[in-house]
Amino acid sequence: MCYTTDMSKKITLPQAVSTILETLQQAGFEAYAVGGCVRDVLMGRTPADWDITTSARPQQVKALFRRTIDTGIQHGTVTVMVGDDGFEVTTYRIDGEYLDGRHPEEVTFTASLSEDLKRRDFTINAMAYNDESGLVDLFGGQEDLAAGMIRCVGTARERFREDALRMMRAVRFSAQFGYEIEAETLDAMKELAPNLAKVSAERIQTELLKLAVSAHPEMLRVAYESGLTAVFFPEFNVAMETPQHSPHHCYSVGEHTLHAMMQIRADKVLRLAMLFHDIAKPVCKSTDAQGIDHFKGHPAKGAEMTRQILRRLKFDNDTIAKTCRLVQYHDWEIHAEETPRALRRAVARIGEQYFPEMFEVNRADILAQHPEGQAQKLAKIAALETIYRDVTAKKQCLSLKDLAVKGSDLIAAGLTPGKGLGDVLQRMLEDVIEEPSHNEAAYLLSHVKDFQEG
Repeated sequence: MCYTTDMSKKITLPQAVSTILETLQQAGFEAYAVGGCVRDVLMGRTPADWDITTSARPQQVKALFRRTIDTGIQHGTVTVMVGDDGFEVTTYRIDGEYLDGRHPEEVTFTASLSEDLKRRDFTINAMAYNDESGLVDLFGGQEDLAAGMIRCVGTARERFREDALRMMRAVRFSAQFGYEIEAETLDAMKELAPNLAKVSAERIQTELLKLAVSAHPEMLRVAYESGLTAVFFPEFNVAMETPQHSPHHCYSVGEHTLHAMMQIRADKVLRLAMLFHDIAKPVCKSTDAQGIDHFKGHPAKGAEMTRQILRRLKFDNDTIAKTCRLVQYHDWEIHAEETPRALRRAVARIGEQYFPEMFEVNRADILAQHPEGQAQKLAKIAALETIYRDVTAKKQCLSLKDLAVKGSDLIAAGLTPGKGLGDVLQRMLEDVIEEPSHNEAAYLLSHVKDFQEG
């Protein structure tokens, strides 16, 4: 085991962190910044938050600071408030047995920093720092950072048996940093992947989402190859194992999915849309007499499957709704004419809130297909996008909120509130989508009877 206390490594700590460390040290306790914040600084990244570990017990920490929150005091964690910012301060601890593969049965506080660090998941997350001692690296974290390696602290099988979510975290860190997972660590993942079934859907969702919006979403392939997706996302396994014998494609459904995710910006909904856009292809697959595969109806079926999977993984309703809509209409452009009228119809049908992001989905889908034919397809997207910009620049009506007449106007004109009134508004919308110049209150109100008759 590599042991280094490196005084040459100087980390500029935020003033609030320095103050907390100094307060603890002046009271006679050890205290260090620890974990991901140390890793991020060494990588040249800006930490999202700063965690502190200390030999002080929770009640001793609380006694030293004016404002604290008992975040997880039974596990030794107290949040110290400095202004509006909170910093988690956790007592050195030794975790007991993880009988459920999720939580230690008990937590024992210790005065040993090394005992605390050895319970952590990966070497790159098991380093500590303060200005007095410098960088404390007991497990070769610096070496693994330099090598671009994800490696468990100690024995990988023990770490994964303690908390199966660490296997998903290994893939996620690999995706975020572009690092390789060390061989023993990967072997342990393949052996213990079924243990992921013990982990809550909420925790898995968090890691999956971080992976999806990472710099390397294609690392989901490692989750598949190691057996993890078989536990929480078996539909993806089927996609990876479904070939596409088609002139439009050169990858399996799953590999096409991974390439499509790589082609779109790291937005939560957009990445999820690409992850799920072809999820129904395996169940919609048919093969003609010439051996060409077809996937009729897969967008609508895909939206249905996406809703089920995202609910299973405990995603919020807004994310589910947006993702499903993009999945349902991800290939709308195939049959769309390159005319303002056709564009207005499409936007009204799909929902203007999904544009211009829908063009990003279309483009990513095409860029993950067979290179032959891409240029023509991309040219069509560009043409439709140009028309879209022209339509929106002219503020042409695309939804009821843009209609020159509201429900109150129709009531004032003598119509009775109810479904019939809504039907009239919808027919008016259809009319002005066909002919934008009709979106004038005078015109629409003078033709109310026509719209009532349909």
